[in-house]
Amino acid sequence: MAIRTQWAVEHACSHQVVHDLSGRPADKRAGFARWLASKDCTACWKAARDVDTESKEEWLAARRAAEQEAARDWAKRFDMPPLEGPERTLDWGERSRHQLMTAAHTTLVVEGAWDEADWAELEEKARAVSRAGWWIDQRDAEGTDLLELLEAAEEDGHGTENPFR
Repeated sequence: MAIRTQWAVEHACSHQVVHDLSGRPADKRAGFARWLASKDCTACWKAARDVDTESKEEWLAARRAAEQEAARDWAKRFDMPPLEGPERTLDWGERSRHQLMTAAHTTLVVEGAWDEADWAELEEKARAVSRAGWWIDQRDAEGTDLLELLEAAEEDGHGTENPFR
């Protein structure tokens, strides 16, 4: 007698679906059917996933908007120049610059041994780097590395879109 291949499974969402388990080894079909019973059916799973995706996208958009507002307020407060580059990179560059500068301030001044004069010097170097892409490229850097990164950008002339600078 052959082991059945069609299994009627009542899912956790209370929908009953007939599954073709012929692609599974005969000795694993019953266990897989039990596992399927502990899950929502495909239609319910997809519906839940789509709702989750929409809410995650809304959450991410709201978070990015809040970060963008904080970055603009910070740039205005500390007299940072606007960034240059393709339009699609400007907001991301502003957020990256704000996050890196904030991390550096916390590490070097608040928790470290830098005084305000040291920080003012670093801020001036940061003002010279106006290319949004540079800040995006440095987004994963440690705050302690910012001075060295800014000095390298200054030496190489990569801090600006202007090729003659």
